Amino acid sequence: MKQPGSGPEALVIRNVEFIGGKAEEAGWRPESSLPEIAFAGRSNVGKSSLLNSLVRRRSFARVSKTPGRTREINFFRINNQFLFVDLPGYGYARISKEKKAQWRPLIGGYLGRTTQLRGLVLLLDIRRDPSEDDRSMLDFLAQVGIPTLVALTKSDKVARSAVPTRVSEISRALSIEAEQIIPFSVVTGAGRMELLEAIMQLVGSAPETGTR
Repeated sequence: MKQPGSGPEALVIRNVEFIGGKAEEAGWRPESSLPEIAFAGRSNVGKSSLLNSLVRRRSFARVSKTPGRTREINFFRINNQFLFVDLPGYGYARISKEKKAQWRPLIGGYLGRTTQLRGLVLLLDIRRDPSEDDRSMLDFLAQVGIPTLVALTKSDKVARSAVPTRVSEISRALSIEAEQIIPFSVVTGAGRMELLEAIMQLVGSAPETGTR
């Protein structure tokens, strides 16, 4: 597990711009050569809150009272240097099968065909064991060769002493290295610096030739 960073701010947000949403697999997407970092997770995992915390903007990503309402892939330009890409939440029980069937090709098409994608942050609730949807997403990311970080949201909801144990348990459950996992709390700010540092490392990496 990453240790808390003591260095300067990894990313100072000077400019955030919403540049549009992609609602269909073959629909619009920004014509940009900038590197992209995507964010994915279950509909109630706190993705919008994490994004708002990362860029220190209260209304950067909408926090919906109804999980599963976001139906588009939303693109945000950060400092005119790279894009944050907010993927629709998955796994919410009240979403109809038809909606799920529509979203799968939308998300899968983006992940499988975007040459600018440098990595993805997969959000999991630290209090919950990974679901089948979470495992399927991680398997797909491995198949298409997308570097993945795991952010464990709501880490303030468990005792501090329990955090390393949950990291180890989730690491074993997903068969990934603990170094890929970053506990995160919107309330305390824990993990924000570590996640930003890891994202900036991904932004600076070039995609492997011939992938996606």
